[in-house]
Amino acid sequence: MYTGTTIFSQLMHHLPWHRFHRIVKHYRGDYKVKSFRCTDHFRVMAFAQLTYRESLRDIEACLRALQSKLFHMGIHSTVSRNNLANANEKRDWRIYAEFAQVLIAEARRLYADQDLGVDLDATVYALDSTTIDLCLSLFPWARFRKAKGAIKLHTLLNLRGAIPEFILISDGKLHDVNVLDDLIPNPGAYYILDRGYLDFQRLYHLHTARAFFVTRAKSNFKFRRRYSHPVDRTRGLICDQTVLLTTFYPAKTYPEPLRRIKFYDVQTDLQLVFLTNDFTSPALTITQLFKLRWQIELFFKWIKQHLRIKAFYGNSANAVKTQIWIAIATYLLIAIVNKRLDIQLPLYTILQVLSVSLFEKIPISRAFQDSKYTSEETNIHKQLILFD
Repeated sequence: MYTGTTIFSQLMHHLPWHRFHRIVKHYRGDYKVKSFRCTDHFRVMAFAQLTYRESLRDIEACLRALQSKLFHMGIHSTVSRNNLANANEKRDWRIYAEFAQVLIAEARRLYADQDLGVDLDATVYALDSTTIDLCLSLFPWARFRKAKGAIKLHTLLNLRGAIPEFILISDGKLHDVNVLDDLIPNPGAYYILDRGYLDFQRLYHLHTARAFFVTRAKSNFKFRRRYSHPVDRTRGLICDQTVLLTTFYPAKTYPEPLRRIKFYDVQTDLQLVFLTNDFTSPALTITQLFKLRWQIELFFKWIKQHLRIKAFYGNSANAVKTQIWIAIATYLLIAIVNKRLDIQLPLYTILQVLSVSLFEKIPISRAFQDSKYTSEETNIHKQLILFD
């Protein structure tokens, strides 16, 4: 019989706690804290994410019912709504944001060889944002419209493993294109952008940083064709052109040639026009790259459905950012464990299994095995006859 630690403890052992303690010390997260330190705070909030707890009262009730097991979870202090509320309100959210960056680096290393499905040996990113609606009366700092509150989650997703490498939490008013100013381009990487990020001055910054971009052209895009390349029309390609911008301000901010590819998508019955600064890859590869952008939509859908980032345990900006960053760290932890233990299951299934087995004392790898049980046949004697 296995008499080791619980699955939750085994899961927490995959975290680099020495790096976490260093970050906490840097931000003085445990300064004048006698109980419920940052490690306890993180573990409790991670438990809430893994089991999808709905409120502070819900978290408190569940963990107090398992009081005898808290020490084995690594939680060495009393869990109460007051402790949690104060920690979410006062602990610097940058502690958990920086710790998530440590996990991002580890996940990126583990998924570096992940197959993209496209014949391309480069890092590919998709950039997009999702809006999280908030009640304006409860979150007055998150004003979006006159009677509506919201925040935006701007995410740069590494498509090898669906790893969010850059996240910016802003108010709902910030336009998506402004996020390009905060990015540090990775030379040689590809950035897949929707039309909301079509700003030629910012795209030229990516170009001068020796990074590649793939985006869609708007319907009023003005250009002058310099050269047309041969294309295989049987693959859906209509044209592959080298073009120059003709509108005054775009031509001034982006003076270099662009590549314009027109493609007919049979599935949607649409003609799509792509713009890129990559003149070497096949035209069909460029269209396949843009199709991969859909992964970031799936990522947003996944975290909204399976993590606690639409309803919050506190109303302050610090509490909201703390909860989101711990949710991202939990997602990254699941991705890291999935790769380290070579679990051949989707992240959704892993999360569902963990949500009902965190307190089981079995090896964590055994919890995800598809065991087949067989019953042994035994010699069952017939019932004796009592009466003739």
